[in-house]
Amino acid sequence: MLARAVAHVSASALQHNLHALSRRAGVPLLLPVKADAYGHGLEVVSRVAAAHPDVWGLAVATPQEAVNLAALNLGKPVLLLTPSAPEEVGPLADLGVRLPVSTLQDAQQLPAHARAHLKVDTGMNRLGARPAEAVSIGQYLAGRGLLEGAYTHFASADEPDLAFARQQLELFQGVLEHLPPLLAHAASGGGLVSFGPLPGMALARPGLASYGFLPAHLRPLVPLKPVMTLRARVNFIHDVYAGESVSYNNLWTAPHDVRVAVLGMGYADGYPRNATLKASVLIGGRSGQPQRRPVLGRICMDQMMVDISGLDVQVGDWAELWGAGEITVSDVAAWGDTIEYEVLTGLGQRVERQVAP
Repeated sequence: MLARAVAHVSASALQHNLHALSRRAGVPLLLPVKADAYGHGLEVVSRVAAAHPDVWGLAVATPQEAVNLAALNLGKPVLLLTPSAPEEVGPLADLGVRLPVSTLQDAQQLPAHARAHLKVDTGMNRLGARPAEAVSIGQYLAGRGLLEGAYTHFASADEPDLAFARQQLELFQGVLEHLPPLLAHAASGGGLVSFGPLPGMALARPGLASYGFLPAHLRPLVPLKPVMTLRARVNFIHDVYAGESVSYNNLWTAPHDVRVAVLGMGYADGYPRNATLKASVLIGGRSGQPQRRPVLGRICMDQMMVDISGLDVQVGDWAELWGAGEITVSDVAAWGDTIEYEVLTGLGQRVERQVAP
C-alpha cells in the first residue's frame, strides 16, 4: 500500500549533528534512541548512528526497546536507562544490554556476566541513588567486576542559568572520586553545548540535539541540522464555495470559493490537534515553488484540509508539514502549544520512516 505520510530522515544531517556534538563535548557519544529514536524510527536512526565513528553506543528507555535494538546486531553497546523488572534482568544481560543500577538490591540481582551503569541522583529526583549511597553501591559493583559506567541527568542544563547544573556536576564528580576509572556520562544536549568538555566524563548523551534542536540561546554555539522532513500525500481535492464551512464544529467558513486539498495526516498520526486554525504547510504541486498555505478548519484524526486555490496540485502530490526550511518542528510545536519533544515522539506508526541522503 502507498504511504499516506512519510518522515524522511536525513542521514547526512544526523551525521553532521553527531560529529558537531561530539566535537563540542570532546568525547564520544552515547546516543539516546528511545521513543522510536525521538520519533525518527529506531532502526533507521540506529543503523546510521552505529556506523558513525563518534558514537560509542546507543541508549533506550524500556526493556522492550533494548531487546528490539539488540536484535539489530549493530555492534555497538546498548544501555537501558531506566529500571527493569527482576525477571527481565537475566535475559537483558544475556543480550549484552548494559543495565542501570540505582539500589543495592539492583546490584545484588545482577548475574556475574552483567555490565552495569550506576545511576546517581544529583538533584533530578527521578531515578538513581543519592551520592553517599551511590558510592557504596558503586564500590560493591566494582568489587564484583560489573561496573562499566556511571551517569546522572541534568535538570536544567539547557537554561541560561547554569548554577543548579554546576551543583549537580560537582555532586557527580564527588561520587566518581571514590570509584575506579569508568565510563562516566552526564551531559545532555543542552549540557554539552553549555559546558563543552566536562572533567571526568568519558561520554556525552545528547538527545533532542542529535536530531537538530537546541534552545534558542544555544543554537549559535553549535549549528545543527533538523534531521526529519515530514510530508503527507494529497488524497482528495474538491471545491468549497463561499459561505460553506470546513471540518468539525464549523470553525472556518470560506469567505470566497476555495480549492481544497485533503492530506492524509491527522492527530492520530501525531500532528497536534491544538494547531487548528494556526497551522500551515508547504505545497506547490507540479509547477512553481511550494507555497505556504493554511490548514483549514479543525485538524481531524486522520486528515487535514489545505487551501490550494490557484495552485497546480493533483491527487498524489505531497505537502511538506515540517522540515529544515520555512516550516520547522518548532513552528508546529508552537502552534500546538507544546514542545518539539512531544511533537516528534508523538509521530505515529502509520507514518512511514525512510532514510534520505
